[in-house]
Amino acid sequence: MIPFNVPPCVGTELQYIKEAIESHKICGDGAFTKKCNAWLEERFGAQKVLLTTSGTTALDMAALLCELKEGDEVILPSYTFSSTATSAVLGGARLVFVDIRPDTMNIDEKKIEEAITERTRAIIAVHYAGVACEMDTIMEIARKYNLVVIEDAAQGVMSTYKGRALGTIGDFGCYSFHETKNYSMGEGGALVINNPEYNERAEILREKGTNRSKFFRGQVDKYTWVDFGDSYLPSELNAAYLWAQLCAADEINENRMASWNQYYQELKGLEESGRIELPVIPEGCVHNAHMFYIKCRDLEERTSFISYMKEEGILTVFHYIPLHSAPAGLKYGRFSGKDLYTTKESERLVRLPMYYGLEQEKIAFICEKIRNFYR
Repeated sequence: MIPFNVPPCVGTELQYIKEAIESHKICGDGAFTKKCNAWLEERFGAQKVLLTTSGTTALDMAALLCELKEGDEVILPSYTFSSTATSAVLGGARLVFVDIRPDTMNIDEKKIEEAITERTRAIIAVHYAGVACEMDTIMEIARKYNLVVIEDAAQGVMSTYKGRALGTIGDFGCYSFHETKNYSMGEGGALVINNPEYNERAEILREKGTNRSKFFRGQVDKYTWVDFGDSYLPSELNAAYLWAQLCAADEINENRMASWNQYYQELKGLEESGRIELPVIPEGCVHNAHMFYIKCRDLEERTSFISYMKEEGILTVFHYIPLHSAPAGLKYGRFSGKDLYTTKESERLVRLPMYYGLEQEKIAFICEKIRNFYR
């Protein structure tokens, strides 16, 4: 069976994990955590980056820093993972789902303004498959209505929008380093803070409500509980694993892009004949080859396709069930306007195997089986 995903491993992970163990510092905010934070800040031009235990907790931190309260509303796409929504629910906000664009599967920026009410507090822009939302329009709307913008860039590490790294455009950016992502620490994430006014509050929130970070910098002579907080620091062992990935970030990115481009070239004939649709990359967007998907004619064809590929030894998978139709979505939110594309497009999309080190021969084999299915 050709798997859908293989967690990345570049070969130096054990060396760095051993170094972390030998340093006798394996809890959070040790040397490897600081290295990862600094690398992300420098590489992406970010004001401040804090590693977290997951992409989910990065989103939770962003929502908490927004100080959402009961009755507030947050606008987001329905075609996303539950973490995007639960972060807003954590603060007591109501969810307002907006339709997606069929070309990128991102939130339709033209539908956001009509979803705004006097209770709207924030917009969450999800960069699906590492392809940027139309951020200029989203930021313009946010400034017009004084809204906070959170970028759910869980899939967008190393992607850019008009030359700017995803996650560094809104007020907050959230990355994921889950085992299914391009760069992994098993479970982990990072919060990007683009407004320095949030820095101190974010450190307190991340350090269980204490000013411990200021203590370690010598800014206070002792640390104590000063505000609400939680524990969002990843283990140094996880950070050491991630450091190996970041040191090889360009190699991983180039390898994945080569796989993505091979898929595209081999399958464009099927798109030209009208059998499938391939991903769209808008002008000004540089993606990171996080995933390669095709769109079948409809749900019935997709179901047959996934079954056929499994019989041929290839694991292909669908993605999100739209949140607005899920039990929790019905409980915590509502859909603004008409669902023209969210459900329809979600039922057509199927993801192909994509991971660092995927051999060219396997991609060719996969594509040949896809052509066989459509014959």
